[in-house]
Amino acid sequence: MHRPQKFMLLVLSVGLAALGGFLAGCGKAPSSSSSADEGSARPAGKVFVIGMSQCNLGEPWRVQMNADIAAAARQHPDLKVVFKDAQNDTLQQRAHVEEFVSAKVDLLIVSPKEAAPLTEPVARAMDAGIPVIVLDRRLLGDKFTCFIGADNKKIGHAAGEWIKQTLGGKGNVVELEGLMTSTPGQDRHSGFREGIAGSQINVIFEADMKWLEPDARKEMESALSRFPKIDLVYAHNDPGAHGAYLAAQAAGREKEMKFVGIDALPQEGVAYVSQGILSATFQYPTGGAEAITTALKILAGEKVPQEITLGSRLFTKDNVAQGGQALN
Repeated sequence: MHRPQKFMLLVLSVGLAALGGFLAGCGKAPSSSSSADEGSARPAGKVFVIGMSQCNLGEPWRVQMNADIAAAARQHPDLKVVFKDAQNDTLQQRAHVEEFVSAKVDLLIVSPKEAAPLTEPVARAMDAGIPVIVLDRRLLGDKFTCFIGADNKKIGHAAGEWIKQTLGGKGNVVELEGLMTSTPGQDRHSGFREGIAGSQINVIFEADMKWLEPDARKEMESALSRFPKIDLVYAHNDPGAHGAYLAAQAAGREKEMKFVGIDALPQEGVAYVSQGILSATFQYPTGGAEAITTALKILAGEKVPQEITLGSRLFTKDNVAQGGQALN
């Protein structure tokens, strides 16, 4: 596990709080066409405050998301991003969203831990005139300004198809699931099951490891103690796949099976494929840079799509040196 990194910026000043009500939401933003000069839509000297509510920094992928947001925002002196880490606590994340609304930030980015509990506070932010970009995990309904994320069901389906082909249509598989109250976990599960449908692949063990490597390792230890033959482990993220590998390695069984994950961070999943630890990983972009690009358009008064779907790539030992292969 990587230790969580903190991306903390200065707390809002009273002056910024007073300015926060200006341009709160698409409906209140100065009108502008896509070809309008940005300076005419955004007053000179105005600093726009973006609140970023991250569900946790216990996953390297989420640390990278915050880093991508911070790096993109640094290119724009008129943007200030305030980060809050909910530390995997849904109630705390709800409170963070409410704090941002009370502070009258100009725009809110939320990467929810769970769909249902975050739907209501995000809706209240929209009611307060604050535009909301939902990043990575979906909410219930459509009361938000823009959702940015890859197609988790498509990725799960591609993983299932690849596993079916790699195993020759039969074998024993362990599925280590992400948080199953989150939409990515649900979609990566259902897509995978559709991908292996009609084959003789048996999912002999499944468990919710909540995206965390230590949990995945513990669940894999249970699977290893119960099943003498495991052909492949499909984990909903790369830390989960790596945790399973470490458990199998400790049992002296890592060479008996293949390991497949999702995320494909260069320093994590892609590196694991290069090292021969994982047989495959599927890219799940953080969307951090895209969130800032979209925020700039919203703050300039431009209309943006309500959904922006990011692409994905498959990395295996055969294509990792070439940068992977795009999913169709």
